[in-house]
Parts: sequence; structure tokens; C-alpha cells
Amino acid sequence: MTTLVFGHKSPDTDSTGSPIIWAWYLNEVKGTPAEAVLLGEPNTEAAFVIKRWECPKPRIVTEIADGTKAVIVDTNNPAELPANVNALDILAIIDHHKLVGGLETKGPIDITIRPLACTATIMHDLMDSDAALMPNWVKGLMLSCILSDTLEFRSPTTTPHDRAVAEKLAADLGIAIPAYASELFEAKSDVGAFSDAELLRMDSKEYTVAGKDLRVSVLETTAPKLILDRKDSLMASMTGVAAEDGADQVLLFVVDILKEEATLLVPNDLVKQLAEASFGCTVTGDTVVLPGIMSRKKQIIPALKL
Repeated sequence: MTTLVFGHKSPDTDSTGSPIIWAWYLNEVKGTPAEAVLLGEPNTEAAFVIKRWECPKPRIVTEIADGTKAVIVDTNNPAELPANVNALDILAIIDHHKLVGGLETKGPIDITIRPLACTATIMHDLMDSDAALMPNWVKGLMLSCILSDTLEFRSPTTTPHDRAVAEKLAADLGIAIPAYASELFEAKSDVGAFSDAELLRMDSKEYTVAGKDLRVSVLETTAPKLILDRKDSLMASMTGVAAEDGADQVLLFVVDILKEEATLLVPNDLVKQLAEASFGCTVTGDTVVLPGIMSRKKQIIPALKL
């Protein structure tokens, strides 16, 4: 039986590239039949990366049959995975997020969760000497994942090891990191074709604070004005998205990669209260700028409170 390798819903670059990387490793190095699949359409940056490195785009699956062998990467949160995830035959988890709980397996499995900025960095380490066997297109995917997740080393989640692996990959490929990162971020910022609802779901996580179910969305961009010019319609769309997704509120943080700050849209008193309690700021309008806030995983989710 072929093992499916997949990440979380709303795939970003790491959750698109890492399944492809690990499926290559299982197929070509370990001799284990494997297929990378996606649980949704990749974002614009991930789509650019697939095209740039001439990778076949993984098929998108909405249902996976019970008992299917699976490797889960870049998440361990059941809310971000198929509804029947506990009925799958999970063989391994490779992740860099906090342990959420709620997953059940049919037996003991390999679990690797490390405090690094990117799942692809962990995969490089797990391959050990076999990493030297990676063809350039796999190295390119791995480099892209690391630069995306670290925002070219600007994110506070970045570790020296993430940077060292990325620099080695770039040297092997003959790529200048600043120039390539600019290409990535330009692709990430190209969101004009997306509806408000699609933007609100593009890079989001589910989280509960003081009994409130939140969809915490982040849009990382070098052109925040393109998103903030749509703030009125985005805020108007939040109610419908929250209702459809079973959430009490959508939070949208627009991260300015170059200025290294986030702007939170504030559509109502609940978000105002949450912003002031969580970030020690004073909200006077329908947006608030949060200097230095870049990472949902390290700076936003841990801070949220009411």
C-alpha cells in the first residue's frame, strides 16, 4: 500500500514542499512507495515554488480512506487534518509545532518534533548522510521551505541551524539567498486574485482562548497596502467565514516582512479587548500596528488572552 504524506489544510510552502521532500526520500532512498498529497490549494508562494523547481503538483485530496498508511508533516493538530485522521494508519509525524494532543495511532510510531523554524530543516537532519543524495529540485524545495518559514531569517523562530542548512543548500545550488527570497516574497504577496474569504483562510490556524473559538489568520507580505486597502471588505467577510467554519471570530494579522511588524484588523470590541489584553497595546481604530510581531507560532498564539 502506498503511504500518503501530507501536511495541514491551507498549505503554505513548508506544508507543500515538505510532503514532496519526504515522499521523494521514502521512494528513492528507503524504497517505500509514497505519494505526497495536499489537503487544499497551495498558496501563491507554494505554487511559485512548485513551478520554479519543476515539481509535479501533488493531487489535492478531500477524503482519505480509513486504514490508509500516512505520514503527517508540519502539524500534529487534529483540527488541521482530515476528520477521520485517527482512523488512518499513521506511521510517523515530523513537525516543529507544539504538541497539541488528540491524535491516536494503531501502534507505536516515529514522532519527531523539534524546536526548529521549519519542518524541512528537521527532514534534512533525519536524512543524515542521505541528504547528499538529494537532487537539485529537492534541495530547492527544502531551501524554499526554510526561507519561507523563517522569512529569510527575520522570524524569531529562526535558529542558527535553520540558517546553516539554508546557506549550505543555497551554496550547493549556486543561489543568492536575498535575490531568491525576494522572488518568494513577491509571489507570497500576489494575492489580488483571491476573494476576501479565501484570504481569511489562506494561512490560518484554529485556536481557543477563554472559551472563544478563533480562526487565527496571518498574511505575510512585502506589500501590506494591497491587503490593508481591502480591510473594510475583509472585516465585513469575517462574520460569514467564522459562521461557516464554526468559529466565534476571525483574527487577521497582516505581517509586513520588510518592516518586521504586524497589523491586526479590529472589527469589533471582542478583538479590541483581545488585542489590548494580549499585546499590551491601545486600540483607537479598526487596526493596530504591533511592532516586532512576525511569528504566529512564537509570538501570536502564545500571547492570546482575554
